[in-house]
Amino acid sequence: MKTIDDHIEKDKVEIESAKADGNLGKVRHLEEELKALNEYKEHHPEDNHDPSPLEVYCDLNPEAPECRVYDD
Repeated sequence: MKTIDDHIEKDKVEIESAKADGNLGKVRHLEEELKALNEYKEHHPEDNHDPSPLEVYCDLNPEAPECRVYDD
């Protein structure tokens, strides 16, 4: 996907499909991903690229060890 909006729309379609199939685990996973993407989009309104899972995680958890940036 090229944009975060495309990713959000894809997740919405997949949520409906998973609900129709009765796959509640997938529904929960996609709803959490959709919530995180929407929060990322709110934090970065000028940025429209599709963020990686690590970018989203670090945006929501900047103090996590995985998100630390060291200067040399």
